[in-house]
Amino acid sequence: MQDRPISPLLRHKSPDEPSVFSPDALLREGRRQKGLASAQVPETCVLDPDGDIVRRLRRKGTSRLSTTWPCYHSELDIFALDGREVGIIGCAVGAPYAVLVAEELFAAGCKLLISVTSAGQIAAVGRAPYFILIERALRDEGTSHHYAPPGDYAEADPELIARARHALGAKTRDVHVGATWTTDAPFRETASAIAAAKARGILAVEMEAAALYAFARARQKTVLCLAHVTNAMGQHGDDFEKGLEDGTAEALELLSVLRRGLAGSGSPSVK
Repeated sequence: MQDRPISPLLRHKSPDEPSVFSPDALLREGRRQKGLASAQVPETCVLDPDGDIVRRLRRKGTSRLSTTWPCYHSELDIFALDGREVGIIGCAVGAPYAVLVAEELFAAGCKLLISVTSAGQIAAVGRAPYFILIERALRDEGTSHHYAPPGDYAEADPELIARARHALGAKTRDVHVGATWTTDAPFRETASAIAAAKARGILAVEMEAAALYAFARARQKTVLCLAHVTNAMGQHGDDFEKGLEDGTAEALELLSVLRRGLAGSGSPSVK
């Protein structure tokens, strides 16, 4: 029996081989070309793929645009959370962009990165909208394969998940813990793919977590992903409702709880 051909996606991938192009080099050249001083980002940073949190902060005048962030592809806002400065980048949607920005944030001094992304419901565990603390993500995107050998899932650091659950305390009644499916193609979520994900116990589908967790494990960085389940992929009316102020009030409350529980006591090891 002839071996099945290897997908081009998996050819010439050597996850353990060092990178030629580094985020430090891109940031260095960005600073040089833009005439920016070298500066560190806040130790806690947030990815806001939908951009709702960033828009709320700007609308209320409670954030400021960083004047030293040298990335060519994004803007970094800084805001106060419990009296501590936190960095946030909006609209970093999709695995390639999210990981590109994550690489640069950690190269610039980030110690803890939390992603809060909207997600589509696969298995109902509550009435949407609600949040999922993602403990692992099914790899159905391309970026994670540059950071990890072939495998079904990208796993969060279990110590980090345990600490996050402890920090959330009573709020775990409102935040479910489980697995998601990460896709690069939201408009190709077919009935058979959804059924297969549901059979695996997947709770929701999103676009970044598998890549961010593969990156975190490969680079020994501290990354936590939350899914905000806001929709059933447009299968019925009144879908994509995020809650009060587009869900940003609750998202900021969760970020506050997690920052206090996870930051300031050293980054957990990523096995």
